[in-house]
Amino acid sequence: MSRALISRNADLKWLRDDGFNIEVRATYLLVKDVPYVTARREVKRGILLSPLNLAGDITQRPDNHQAYFIGEYPCHHDGSQMQEIVSGMGGPRIDEQHAAIISFSQKPQCGYYVDYYEKMATYVTILESQAQALDPEAKARVYRVEEPEDEDTPFNYLDTASSRADINMITKKLAIQSVAIVGLGGTGSYVLDQVAKTPTKEIHTFDGDVFSTHNAFRAPGAPSIEELREQPLKVDHFKAIYEKMHRGIVSHGVFIDASNVELLREMRFVFVCIDKPEPKALIIQKLEEWGVPFVDVGMGLYAKDETLHGIVRVTTSTEGHRDLAREKGGIALAGEGGNDEYDKNIQIADLNMLNAAMAVIRWKKLLAFYADYEGEYLSTYTIDCNMLTSEPTK
Repeated sequence: MSRALISRNADLKWLRDDGFNIEVRATYLLVKDVPYVTARREVKRGILLSPLNLAGDITQRPDNHQAYFIGEYPCHHDGSQMQEIVSGMGGPRIDEQHAAIISFSQKPQCGYYVDYYEKMATYVTILESQAQALDPEAKARVYRVEEPEDEDTPFNYLDTASSRADINMITKKLAIQSVAIVGLGGTGSYVLDQVAKTPTKEIHTFDGDVFSTHNAFRAPGAPSIEELREQPLKVDHFKAIYEKMHRGIVSHGVFIDASNVELLREMRFVFVCIDKPEPKALIIQKLEEWGVPFVDVGMGLYAKDETLHGIVRVTTSTEGHRDLAREKGGIALAGEGGNDEYDKNIQIADLNMLNAAMAVIRWKKLLAFYADYEGEYLSTYTIDCNMLTSEPTK
């Protein structure tokens, strides 16, 4: 199937994004999985064909209203033949697997179809309506999963969410070379969940810890007890999940320290999702030195009067605003507390998820995916008053 041809033409792309299983073969457009009724009043699925009228690789208005069908003679739901659309027997033979046996003729009132979406959707509706009279679930919109032809894409299947919303060009802004997530605890794992759904080429994860039972209650997904018993490294556990979707997950089963901090030098962006101030201080020092932008996440939760209180924070550090992030961004570094061995370090999945979402939104703003009028270096959410605040750089 020529996915490039489909993506280049709005009418073909609309068919695909609307859930139809389409393919282009030898200048013929095929719509597969079209439900219809046989003479035995059985619901089956056939293939609808139309020759493509092209100017190079751009579709023109269909030059006729005829279509062809691969399948049995289509009938009404009572088993009577649909002679009103059948114009004859036989049709084009595309290859060994695709030879039409029936030709259709259904001319629209204006005398022509404006594009291939209108043409094919019209014939599909006629056939599908009779099938649905017998089986309401018989639908041509099957939303088939497509594997991408472009080997440069990091995905294992097409991003139809962006194409359906017509934001492909905006989404491409996220296709940077490499992003790092330091720490795959509660917040870091949710950062991975969201970044894995973007076209970022490589996502490097860093964590030397194992995935334990308590992690399961503050991370995306639902591991089985058998998986927990294996005690995999966090990076391996999450890679196994997200590499099903994203090809570029690169796991590093290590804690970042002076011996390996160089691994972050070539990253285009870093999410710092660790609590311990000593390694965080080293990481921030080096990222500033190398000119690498980053966000640092954190939350401070405490129990009072049988309820939880606290603040969720995201601090952004970019060139020209390093001092703001350090001095006013609320980052806890070595010698500033936050490393108390008796600290319970309360983590709650919904707040981890919120913290991650705030961080990813900020990253997307830096890449001009989202509008950004203030360029905030600090964003916080306070639980008890349900308040979101930001401190702008502009």
